[in-house]
Amino acid sequence: MTAPILLTMGDPAGVGPEITVKALAQRDAAFRRRVTVIGDRAVLARAAKITGVDVPLVDPDDEADGIRVTHVATDALPDGFGVQDPACGEASFRYISAAVDHALADPRRCIVTAPINKASLNAAGHHYDGHTGMLAHLTGSKSSWMLLASEKLNVLHVSTHVSLREAIDRATTERVHETIRIGHAHLTKMGNPAPRIAVAGINPHCGEGGLFGSEDDEAIAPAVAAARSDGIAVEGPVPADTVFHRAYRGAFDLVIAQYHDQGHIPIKLVAFDTAVNVSLGLPIHRCSVDHGTAFDIAGTGKADHGNMQSALDYAERIIASGR
Repeated sequence: MTAPILLTMGDPAGVGPEITVKALAQRDAAFRRRVTVIGDRAVLARAAKITGVDVPLVDPDDEADGIRVTHVATDALPDGFGVQDPACGEASFRYISAAVDHALADPRRCIVTAPINKASLNAAGHHYDGHTGMLAHLTGSKSSWMLLASEKLNVLHVSTHVSLREAIDRATTERVHETIRIGHAHLTKMGNPAPRIAVAGINPHCGEGGLFGSEDDEAIAPAVAAARSDGIAVEGPVPADTVFHRAYRGAFDLVIAQYHDQGHIPIKLVAFDTAVNVSLGLPIHRCSVDHGTAFDIAGTGKADHGNMQSALDYAERIIASGR
């Protein structure tokens, strides 16, 4: 397998197979040769029929034009879409594991992931909070970060899939400082020589001098000061109720969000169909669509594949950057 982009098709019962074949069918033959889909050939064929895609499924080393597929077998997959099933969770895990193995063997590759279902994944015995935690475990990484990237707003999270109470505990000076460094390094490697970074406060009005909590003064501000000492152009803590608007208007290239919803809500508002989920801090490259399995419309052919196109474009940027 030599293709630089490894596309895992996601949960077999979700919209992943549909958006995969639809997105690749719209690309030219030269681009399709750069992508290998890792998944189930029969499910992909079913998705192609539902969506009216007439580009053939071919083997990874086939010289003919087509969607290149590495078949990974899983027993007892459902015959249709839109169902939660442990077999689909097992299949999702196998696709990602195979992609990680190939990416570790050649760090120039980038994994692009279609959505998985966390309940199906856990029902299959794979207890992860989603792609990011699974990828960290499979690559032996102690930490990982979730970046949501879009044209006008980029948000990197200090923590993601944990309770709000735990997220506050995780917003330590060390973690926030490292998050700033990780974000700065990524934007620099992606072609921005001097990224402007803002760090969102964790409390209303950044605690208002201690009236609404001391975390911003005791944990966030020291992290910002440490990052400035590293030579990073960073401001903060900045009140979260204004910082995302300022970034969207062009004041900052990246916002550090302290927890999941603080960062996801503004991105979902301004770039719901185009934002790309990028994993940072791993020894491999991975980006993804920023939506779920959409069981309610899976199998209807209605799923919008625009977000998958954005993820594929971002993967090409990563590869071109030589990260």
